[in-house]
Formats: sequence, structure tokens, C-alpha cells
Amino acid sequence: MKKIENAAIIGMGALGTLFGYEIRENLGNNHVAFLMDRERFEKNSKAVYKVNGKEMDFRILTPEQAAPADLIIVSVKATGLMAALDTMAPFVGEETILVSAVNGVTSEEILSERFGADKVIHAVAQGMDAAFFDHSLTFRTPGKFCIGIVDSSMQEKLDRLAVFFTEAGIPFTVEQDIRHRIWSKFMLNVGVNQVCMVCSTGYGGISEEGSLPRALMISAMREAKLAAQAEGILLTEEDLKGYADLMATLDPDSMPSMAQDRINRKKSEVELFAGTVRRIAAKHGIPVPVNEYLYRRVREIEAEY
Repeated sequence: MKKIENAAIIGMGALGTLFGYEIRENLGNNHVAFLMDRERFEKNSKAVYKVNGKEMDFRILTPEQAAPADLIIVSVKATGLMAALDTMAPFVGEETILVSAVNGVTSEEILSERFGADKVIHAVAQGMDAAFFDHSLTFRTPGKFCIGIVDSSMQEKLDRLAVFFTEAGIPFTVEQDIRHRIWSKFMLNVGVNQVCMVCSTGYGGISEEGSLPRALMISAMREAKLAAQAEGILLTEEDLKGYADLMATLDPDSMPSMAQDRINRKKSEVELFAGTVRRIAAKHGIPVPVNEYLYRRVREIEAEY
């Protein structure tokens, strides 16, 4: 079995930096590099990156330095995925494996359309409490990658990825039903990301039983569950409870990406979360008042930047 020797990461935010840190610490800096277009490289090349206070000498590559990577981890925001495809294209070779940590339920389809389904391992990243501000990453809980396949012909590539994640120190599980896992994480994000942004709170705020943020989170997740069920993904109350309870294991002072977006005054992924729920709900005639409210409120917040 051909080993994965070098990994490339596109997206140098909280998740991307976390994955790069784990690979660097366990395999060495020559086994991982971050991919950037020339404009982003000029903006960030002299920045000092830190992980939990420790300075990092991450390698950064531009398309002009392209060589095929054994593995590319895509960890950009969903709003930047289409641009990222062009940046990473020169690094995609015949044997390259692609793994997405992009939020939502469509990134694997987008990657498959551009580069071929035979390169894409389905995945979802969950359970991290990573926060990223001013090129500095802090985290307490590294979370894990949930990986799986929807076509048995991809088994050998899944095995190769599992070996690499083991050697690189990236926690992971192999899922028998990866689509169910991806939609479960989507349900969580619909609740935790949007509510933390709207309520200006972190994981501690949505973990407090009886609090308004937690009630909003649970209600938004239930609406996402109904939308998933209408699309044939049978999420359950047990799935919902398990993910809601997971939040209590994270650093209460940390926060998800949309709450970080509000602080950094950046455009959020609300279209990916409430926007998706609203579109599915409209198609199936399902009322989703909480996601309607969250969508409207997030747009109001962004308009104030």
C-alpha cells in the first residue's frame, strides 16, 4: 500500500492550523505545507504563527511552487471554497487524496465535480475548541476527524488515510455511515455556530441548562433535524442530544467560527447553515421560525460592520 508522505492544507484558520500543527509535531515540518495564492501569501508570509503560545515555522507554498501532494486537507470557510479550488488545482495529482473539513453538506460534491470522485474521502471534523485570532491558535480539545467512504472502490485510499492520520497524531474514527455523520455535524453547526454569534457567547453559554442560548441552539438543531429527515437522512433525538452534550466537553471560554467572525467583523457562513435549512424547509413546506430569526439577526449584525 502506497504511503502518504506529504500533506498540504488549504485554509490557515483554526482547523487548518490545528491539523498542520499536529502533523508538524508528529512527523516533522517537511511533511506538511500550507497552500496560498500569491496575494494571500504576500499578506501572511511575514506573520508569526503561534499555537498555544508556541511559535511555529510553518511552510507556505504558492501555485508557482506546485508539485503533486499525496494528501490535501481542505479547511477553508465555505464562502471561500470555490476560490480555493483554483489555488489547490496545481497540487492535485493522479494519486492525490482530498479530504474536506469544510462546514455544510456539499463540499465533497463540489470537490468531486472539479477533481473526480475517485480522489475524495468523505469526512467531517468535530469536537475541536480551537480559536484563531491574529495568527494565533489556542485549543484545549483537539477533536477528531470522522472519515468514511460512499463507494467501496475507495477502501484502499481510506486505509492509506487512516494510516497517515495515526502516524500524524490526528484523532479520527472510521464511520460506517459517513453521510449520517456529516448531516449530524451540520445539525450541530446550525445551532451552535449561529446562536453563539447572535448571543455573543462561547461554548460555556450554550452549555448552561435552562439558558436562552441553549434553548435557541436546541430549537435550531431540531429544525435542521426535520430538514435532514425530509431529505432522507434519518437524524434522531439521540443524535441531537449527543451533539448538544458534546459542547459541555469543550473549553467554555472558547467559541465556534461564527462567534469569531463577529469579533473579527467577517462575513459568516449563515447562508450555509440557516440558509440551507430555509431552502430545504421551503421545498418541503416545513416551518423553521428559529432559523428564520437567526438568519435575519445574523444579517443585521453583519450589516453593522
